[in-house]
Amino acid sequence: MPFKANRDRRHHIPKQRHRVTNWATYDASLRARGSLTVWFTAEAMEAWKAEPRTGRGGQPRYSDLAIATALTLRTVFRLALRQTEGLIGSVLQLLGLDLPVPDHSTLSRRAETLEVLRPKAGSEPVHLLVDSTGLKFCGPGEWLVGKHGTKRRRSWKKLHLATDADTGRIVASMLTDKDADDGSQVGPLLERIDGAVASFTGDGAYDRDDVYAEVAARHPAAAVVVPPRANAVPSEAAETTPTQRDRHLRCIAERGRMGWQRASGYNWRALVEADIARWKCVIGGGLRSQTEGRQATEVAIATNVLNRMLDFGRPEYVRTA
Repeated sequence: MPFKANRDRRHHIPKQRHRVTNWATYDASLRARGSLTVWFTAEAMEAWKAEPRTGRGGQPRYSDLAIATALTLRTVFRLALRQTEGLIGSVLQLLGLDLPVPDHSTLSRRAETLEVLRPKAGSEPVHLLVDSTGLKFCGPGEWLVGKHGTKRRRSWKKLHLATDADTGRIVASMLTDKDADDGSQVGPLLERIDGAVASFTGDGAYDRDDVYAEVAARHPAAAVVVPPRANAVPSEAAETTPTQRDRHLRCIAERGRMGWQRASGYNWRALVEADIARWKCVIGGGLRSQTEGRQATEVAIATNVLNRMLDFGRPEYVRTA
């Protein structure tokens, strides 16, 4: 429960129960996510090899499509680069296609500069939900630390996600160092969204003046739904020209925290937390790449993979208890 509003009596609150109303369709979509059906269109086979380079330097052998296809399969099945090379080779052999197979060294090198298509929002203004989580990479794991007491700590980076509340799709993602705070990444996330933003919803970490300023600068009509801190006070101009934060404080004073959450739509932020849970479950809780360029490519491909899986079908449910 946000803000620990029911901390003293939470163990008495029954867990919500829901019933999926489109179970047959949703069940079929879950099976389709693990399907290994692969086909190559004629356009894909023609675009598998790279176009000749007109300038100086060596000629590339594989197109961006071939590299992106291999890295996508690597992400879905959590493979190492050498195993990815073997999977691509076996798929092409089973399909009887005479296409070259990118080796693991080429996949690693090309991932550094690969341009991955960004997810696109719909034509309607998007209701944006943002949150962040940590992704581990390098260093010894928890087992080694507990067993041998190693002094080296496992490194990690911070993943920032922006989700469309209407579709559940991830429309923007950013990977930063672990020291980067959530509020500082609002501007870069908004720059990655092409369409209009109707609202911006985040947790208490986004209760900052620069966050309100970043949203207002790019989308003046957008509503900012961020819970003020417990010790927050209204601005000096709250009586004459109240800001959005002042209106949030007034609503909290009249209805309480839980009433404000229901009135403002803050509870929809659970959808971006669900996307983070899907990321950790499907993609994993760590990064396989070592350099920043390869890590950025890995995150962009993982974003497209989760969106593609979501296109197969989403659950529709009603609350029963």
